[in-house]
Amino acid sequence: MAPKVRTAATVRRRSPSPTGPQRCRRKFLRFFPDGFQDETYVDWERGYKWEAHERWEAGLGEAEYRSLLRAGRFAEIAARAVRVESRTNLLFSFEKMALRDAVRPEAGARAFAEGLFDLVHDDDKDEAAAFDRWCGVVASLPRRQTRVLTWPVATVFGFLARPRRHFFLKPNVTRRAAQEYGLPFEYQSRPSGEAYARVLDLARTVKRDLADLRPRDMIDVQSFLWVQGSDEYD
Repeated sequence: MAPKVRTAATVRRRSPSPTGPQRCRRKFLRFFPDGFQDETYVDWERGYKWEAHERWEAGLGEAEYRSLLRAGRFAEIAARAVRVESRTNLLFSFEKMALRDAVRPEAGARAFAEGLFDLVHDDDKDEAAAFDRWCGVVASLPRRQTRVLTWPVATVFGFLARPRRHFFLKPNVTRRAAQEYGLPFEYQSRPSGEAYARVLDLARTVKRDLADLRPRDMIDVQSFLWVQGSDEYD
Protein backbone atom coordinates (compact mmCIF):
# COMPACT_ATOMS: atom_id res chain seq x y z
CA MET A 1 0.00 0.00 0.00
CA ALA A 2 1.35 3.39 -0.95
CA PRO A 3 2.16 5.68 1.97
CA LYS A 4 -0.30 8.46 2.69
CA VAL A 5 0.74 11.87 1.43
CA ARG A 6 0.51 14.66 4.02
CA THR A 7 -0.89 17.67 2.24
CA ALA A 8 -0.96 21.20 3.65
CA ALA A 9 -4.71 20.83 4.16
CA THR A 10 -4.15 17.65 6.17
CA VAL A 11 -1.58 19.38 8.38
CA ARG A 12 -3.97 22.28 8.98
CA ARG A 13 -6.78 19.91 9.91
CA ARG A 14 -4.57 18.07 12.37
CA SER A 15 -3.04 21.19 13.94
CA PRO A 16 -4.55 21.74 17.38
CA SER A 17 -6.59 24.87 17.90
CA PRO A 18 -4.75 27.56 19.87
CA THR A 19 -5.56 27.77 23.55
CA GLY A 20 -7.02 30.84 25.18
CA PRO A 21 -3.61 32.06 26.41
CA GLN A 22 -2.14 31.54 22.93
CA ARG A 23 -4.96 33.48 21.27
CA CYS A 24 -4.62 36.30 23.77
CA ARG A 25 -0.86 36.48 23.30
CA ARG A 26 -1.26 36.59 19.52
CA LYS A 27 -3.82 39.36 19.77
CA PHE A 28 -1.57 41.43 22.01
CA LEU A 29 1.45 40.95 19.72
CA ARG A 30 -0.63 41.79 16.69
CA PHE A 31 -1.12 45.27 18.11
CA PHE A 32 2.30 45.49 19.79
CA PRO A 33 4.85 43.29 17.95
CA ASP A 34 7.63 44.14 20.43
CA GLY A 35 5.49 43.19 23.39
CA PHE A 36 5.82 45.22 26.55
CA GLN A 37 8.81 47.08 25.11
CA ASP A 38 6.87 48.17 22.03
CA GLU A 39 6.94 51.95 21.57
CA THR A 40 3.27 52.06 20.60
CA TYR A 41 2.36 49.99 23.67
CA VAL A 42 4.21 52.43 25.92
CA ASP A 43 2.52 55.35 24.17
CA TRP A 44 -1.01 53.91 24.28
CA GLU A 45 -1.09 51.90 27.48
CA ARG A 46 1.87 51.92 29.84
CA GLY A 47 3.29 55.41 29.65
CA TYR A 48 0.52 57.46 31.24
CA LYS A 49 -0.02 54.89 34.00
CA TRP A 50 3.66 54.85 34.92
CA GLU A 51 3.79 58.65 34.80
CA ALA A 52 0.87 58.71 37.26
CA HIS A 53 2.85 56.39 39.54
CA GLU A 54 5.84 58.72 39.33
CA ARG A 55 3.64 61.69 40.23
CA TRP A 56 2.33 59.68 43.17
CA GLU A 57 5.88 58.96 44.35
CA ALA A 58 6.79 62.63 44.02
CA GLY A 59 3.80 63.86 46.02
CA LEU A 60 2.84 60.92 48.23
CA GLY A 61 5.88 58.71 48.61
CA GLU A 62 5.94 56.87 51.93
CA ALA A 63 8.10 59.37 53.86
CA GLU A 64 6.12 62.39 52.59
CA TYR A 65 2.80 60.64 53.18
CA ARG A 66 3.77 59.74 56.73
CA SER A 67 4.89 63.30 57.41
CA LEU A 68 1.59 64.71 56.16
CA LEU A 69 -0.34 62.26 58.34
CA ARG A 70 1.62 63.24 61.45
CA ALA A 71 0.90 66.89 60.71
CA GLY A 72 -2.82 66.15 60.38
CA ARG A 73 -2.89 67.37 56.78
CA PHE A 74 -5.56 64.92 55.70
CA ALA A 75 -7.21 67.24 53.20
CA GLU A 76 -3.86 67.80 51.50
CA ILE A 77 -3.27 64.04 51.20
CA ALA A 78 -6.73 63.53 49.70
CA ALA A 79 -6.25 66.44 47.32
CA ARG A 80 -2.90 65.11 46.10
CA ALA A 81 -4.27 61.61 45.60
CA VAL A 82 -7.30 62.85 43.68
CA ARG A 83 -5.09 65.14 41.59
CA VAL A 84 -2.82 62.27 40.55
CA GLU A 85 -5.78 60.11 39.51
CA SER A 86 -7.55 62.98 37.75
CA ARG A 87 -4.82 63.13 35.10
CA THR A 88 -5.59 59.56 34.01
CA ASN A 89 -8.63 58.06 32.29
CA LEU A 90 -8.89 55.17 34.73
CA LEU A 91 -12.08 56.26 36.52
CA PHE A 92 -15.36 57.24 34.92
CA SER A 93 -16.36 60.88 35.34
CA PHE A 94 -19.15 60.00 37.80
CA GLU A 95 -16.64 58.07 39.94
CA LYS A 96 -14.24 61.02 39.92
CA MET A 97 -17.02 63.36 41.06
CA ALA A 98 -18.24 60.97 43.77
CA LEU A 99 -14.69 60.65 45.08
CA ARG A 100 -14.09 64.41 45.16
CA ASP A 101 -17.36 64.92 47.02
CA ALA A 102 -16.50 62.15 49.48
CA VAL A 103 -13.15 63.58 50.57
CA ARG A 104 -14.25 67.24 50.70
CA PRO A 105 -15.55 67.07 54.33
CA GLU A 106 -12.83 66.89 56.98
CA ALA A 107 -14.04 63.54 58.29
CA GLY A 108 -14.03 62.06 54.79
CA ALA A 109 -10.53 63.34 54.05
CA ARG A 110 -9.18 61.91 57.31
CA ALA A 111 -10.76 58.49 56.84
CA PHE A 112 -9.51 58.36 53.25
CA ALA A 113 -5.96 59.47 54.10
CA GLU A 114 -5.50 57.09 57.03
CA GLY A 115 -7.19 54.12 55.34
CA LEU A 116 -5.25 54.50 52.11
CA PHE A 117 -1.92 54.71 53.95
CA ASP A 118 -2.72 51.40 55.64
CA LEU A 119 -3.52 49.82 52.28
CA VAL A 120 -0.43 50.93 50.38
CA HIS A 121 2.22 51.06 53.11
CA ASP A 122 1.20 48.45 55.68
CA ASP A 123 2.66 45.28 54.20
CA ASP A 124 -0.01 43.04 55.66
CA LYS A 125 0.57 39.55 54.35
CA ASP A 126 -3.18 38.95 54.54
CA GLU A 127 -4.04 40.89 51.38
CA ALA A 128 -7.72 39.99 51.60
CA ALA A 129 -8.04 41.38 55.13
CA ALA A 130 -6.16 44.56 54.20
CA PHE A 131 -8.39 45.15 51.20
CA ASP A 132 -11.50 44.46 53.27
CA ARG A 133 -10.44 47.18 55.70
CA TRP A 134 -9.93 49.60 52.82
CA CYS A 135 -13.34 48.75 51.36
CA GLY A 136 -14.87 49.50 54.75
CA VAL A 137 -13.22 52.92 54.68
CA VAL A 138 -14.43 53.70 51.15
CA ALA A 139 -17.95 52.52 51.94
CA SER A 140 -18.07 54.84 54.97
CA LEU A 141 -17.10 57.98 53.04
CA PRO A 142 -19.76 60.68 52.70
CA ARG A 143 -21.79 60.45 49.51
CA ARG A 144 -24.23 62.68 47.70
CA GLN A 145 -25.81 60.63 44.93
CA THR A 146 -23.42 58.12 43.35
CA ARG A 147 -21.95 55.45 45.59
CA VAL A 148 -18.22 55.74 46.17
CA LEU A 149 -17.43 52.05 46.68
CA THR A 150 -16.95 50.69 43.17
CA TRP A 151 -14.24 48.33 42.00
CA PRO A 152 -12.37 51.02 40.03
CA VAL A 153 -12.36 53.46 42.97
CA ALA A 154 -11.37 50.73 45.43
CA THR A 155 -8.44 49.55 43.31
CA VAL A 156 -7.11 52.62 41.49
CA PHE A 157 -5.01 54.14 44.28
CA GLY A 158 -3.23 50.93 45.27
CA PHE A 159 -2.47 50.42 41.59
CA LEU A 160 -1.02 53.93 41.17
CA ALA A 161 0.92 53.82 44.44
CA ARG A 162 2.30 50.28 44.25
CA PRO A 163 1.89 48.86 40.75
CA ARG A 164 4.09 45.87 41.49
CA ARG A 165 1.61 44.67 44.10
CA HIS A 166 -1.85 46.01 43.28
CA PHE A 167 -4.14 45.48 40.30
CA PHE A 168 -6.67 47.95 38.87
CA LEU A 169 -10.02 46.33 38.13
CA LYS A 170 -12.49 47.40 35.48
CA PRO A 171 -15.07 44.65 36.01
CA ASN A 172 -16.66 44.26 32.56
CA VAL A 173 -13.39 44.38 30.66
CA THR A 174 -11.67 42.02 33.08
CA ARG A 175 -14.54 39.54 32.92
CA ARG A 176 -14.35 39.45 29.12
CA ALA A 177 -10.57 39.16 29.23
CA ALA A 178 -10.69 36.26 31.70
CA GLN A 179 -13.23 34.48 29.51
CA GLU A 180 -11.02 34.93 26.44
CA TYR A 181 -8.01 33.70 28.39
CA GLY A 182 -9.88 30.71 29.79
CA LEU A 183 -9.46 31.52 33.46
CA PRO A 184 -12.27 31.47 36.02
CA PHE A 185 -13.34 34.87 37.31
CA GLU A 186 -16.07 34.78 39.94
CA TYR A 187 -17.20 38.37 39.83
CA GLN A 188 -19.20 40.01 42.58
CA SER A 189 -20.41 43.58 42.27
CA ARG A 190 -19.48 44.69 45.79
CA PRO A 191 -15.71 44.89 46.32
CA SER A 192 -14.37 42.61 49.03
CA GLY A 193 -11.08 41.15 50.16
CA GLU A 194 -12.05 37.64 49.13
CA ALA A 195 -12.96 38.74 45.62
CA TYR A 196 -9.83 40.91 45.32
CA ALA A 197 -7.67 37.92 46.29
CA ARG A 198 -9.16 36.07 43.31
CA VAL A 199 -8.41 39.05 41.07
CA LEU A 200 -4.77 39.01 42.20
CA ASP A 201 -4.57 35.25 41.60
CA LEU A 202 -5.80 35.80 38.03
CA ALA A 203 -3.32 38.63 37.44
CA ARG A 204 -0.39 36.68 38.85
CA THR A 205 -1.25 33.64 36.74
CA VAL A 206 -1.23 35.76 33.58
CA LYS A 207 2.03 37.42 34.65
CA ARG A 208 3.69 34.01 35.08
CA ASP A 209 2.38 32.85 31.69
CA LEU A 210 3.88 35.94 30.06
CA ALA A 211 7.26 35.64 31.77
CA ASP A 212 9.13 35.37 28.45
CA LEU A 213 7.69 38.77 27.42
CA ARG A 214 9.10 40.25 30.66
CA PRO A 215 6.10 42.07 32.16
CA ARG A 216 7.45 44.55 34.68
CA ASP A 217 4.50 44.89 37.03
CA MET A 218 0.72 44.91 37.26
CA ILE A 219 0.57 47.83 34.84
CA ASP A 220 1.73 45.47 32.11
CA VAL A 221 -0.65 42.71 33.24
CA GLN A 222 -3.62 45.08 33.46
CA SER A 223 -2.79 46.51 30.04
CA PHE A 224 -2.50 43.02 28.52
CA LEU A 225 -5.91 42.07 29.87
CA TRP A 226 -7.35 45.40 28.74
CA VAL A 227 -6.34 44.55 25.18
CA GLN A 228 -8.24 41.26 25.47
CA GLY A 229 -11.46 42.67 26.93
CA SER A 230 -11.81 46.23 25.68
CA ASP A 231 -13.84 47.26 22.65
CA GLU A 232 -10.92 49.52 21.73
CA TYR A 233 -9.02 46.48 20.53
CA ASP A 234 -11.71 44.56 18.65
